[in-house]
This record gives sequence, C-alpha cells and structure tokens, in this order.
Amino acid sequence: MKKQRQWLAAVLATTLLAGALTGCGGKEPEAPAETPAEAPAETPAEPPAEEPAETEPAADEADAAPVEKKGVLMMATTTSTADTGLLDYLAPIFLEQTGWELQWNAVGTGEALKMGENGDVDIVLVHAKASEEEFVANGFGVERFQVMYNDFIVVGPAEPIAHTEDIEAAFKTIQEDQLTFVSRGDDSGTDKKEKGIWKKLELDPAQNPNYLESGQGMGATITMADEKGAYCLTDRGTWLKMKNDADVELQLEVICEGAADLLNQYGIIAVNPEKYPEVNNEAANTMIEWICSEEVQELIGNYGVEEYGQALFTPNANE
Repeated sequence: MKKQRQWLAAVLATTLLAGALTGCGGKEPEAPAETPAEAPAETPAEPPAEEPAETEPAADEADAAPVEKKGVLMMATTTSTADTGLLDYLAPIFLEQTGWELQWNAVGTGEALKMGENGDVDIVLVHAKASEEEFVANGFGVERFQVMYNDFIVVGPAEPIAHTEDIEAAFKTIQEDQLTFVSRGDDSGTDKKEKGIWKKLELDPAQNPNYLESGQGMGATITMADEKGAYCLTDRGTWLKMKNDADVELQLEVICEGAADLLNQYGIIAVNPEKYPEVNNEAANTMIEWICSEEVQELIGNYGVEEYGQALFTPNANE
C-alpha cells in the first residue's frame, strides 16, 4: 500500500507538472502575437501625413497663380531698352501681375514715334524728350510720363583723347583730328543727341572723311566702332551690357562721361485712342501705372547691379 501510494503520488505530481507546463506553453504564442500587433503601431505614420502638408504650398501657389491672360500690349521702343535686357526682365512680371502680354518693336526713337503716329502700336517708350513732347502736342499721344534715366557716354580708343568730362572738347578733337567716329545715323534718341552736340558746336561731321553711319541699333554700332577702333556715343546701359556680355572682348574704353547735358531720360506715352480707337488703351494705361509704381521702379533700380556692378537705369517716375 505504501508503494501504491508512492506511485499515485508520483503520477499525481507528474500530472500537475505537465499541467503547469501546458499552461505556460499556452501563453507563449501570445508574446509573438503582441509583436505583430505592436509593429503597425510603431510604423511611422508621418510620411503619409506629411505628403498633404508638402502639397499645401503648391495649393497656395495655385491660389496666387498669374491672373488670366487678357491680351497683348504692343509697344514701340528704343533699342537700348531691348539691348540691355530690361524688357526681357520686366515683361514676364508684367504678364503675371496684370494679365497683359507685352510685345515690342525695338527701333530708333524716331521710328518708334512714327509707329505711334501711324497707330501701329498702343504705347511708346523712348528717350528724346523734345520729340516726345511734340508727339503729344500733335495729338498722337495722350500724356508723357518720365520713367527712368541713365546717361550718354563716348567710348573709343584711349588715345589720343584722354578721359574727360568735357563732351565739347572731345567732339572738337574728333572733328579737328579727323578721328574715326561711328554714328547710328538712324534718327534714334542717341542719334538725335549726337547730332545736337555737333549742331551746338557749329561743326559739320560730314566734313570728316572718317565719320561713318551704321544705320543700326546701339549694340551693332558699338560692335562696329570696336572693329574699326573708332569713337561713338552710346547710352551707358547698353555699353555696360555689351562690355560684360559680348562674345569678343571690347577694346574700347569710356573716354568721356559726366557732362551735365548727357542725361538720357526715358518717357512712356500711350497712343491717343481718340485718334486711333483701335489701340489697346486699357493695356497702355495699365502699363503706365504699373511701370511707374514704387514696386516696379525698385525693380528697375536694381536691374543690372549684381551682374554689372551698377544699375543700368535710374528710376525717377515719382520725381
């Protein structure tokens, strides 16, 4: 009996031990089950949440998208506003802010005003004040607004003319020594200025056998003067642009600058809709208001500073 009891105790102990082991074994799968359950919770949910956040600026940009395109504003202007790259810089901003697409013909001021007189354009941006005022007085333009200025300079070989502020002395030396001079000869604002200097000095440049006319814009005239080792009158903005960006390094230097009468003022005028009802007077008035605004005047004043070390134009619409 004692042995039987011992055997039953052993069986009972074994059974209890097996039950205990079975109970632990039933809980073991719960641990792996918890791990997959926790894994999704630990997987960062930020990237999906951030994607919409990243697209929010794009939505904001869409809200601030350029205004709907309204049409075309056709401008006649002098070559210097195109040669300097100023219009290429301003036109996309004008389109974005107003909806008007600016297109232009860059010619001499005389030809630009003639285009306005014929009603071929909506607006003119030129630089010959006396001619501009006459354009308005004759009923072709509504009103003249000054926009910006730079100055005229004489460029050419460093000898025999030393650097000077005396424009009259420089022109007299060119005439007396029959030095090569390249004129635009295209009735542009620059050409008008040059002819005015000769007239004031009572000198006839045609008496100089080395006086040439390019009949072209400012950039081409500077290039021709450089090729011939000649002198020419140019606006400073075009000169800085050419000096910095020309494919072939220019050999010319500034030999005359700073004279009080070498100011180069630009004005803008809407073509008279009473004379030409078909012109886009709405766009023209928008351009005048826009280019004379403080914001755009600041853009003009900063244009070229980084690339050329100085502004190509000085804004003065509000003076």
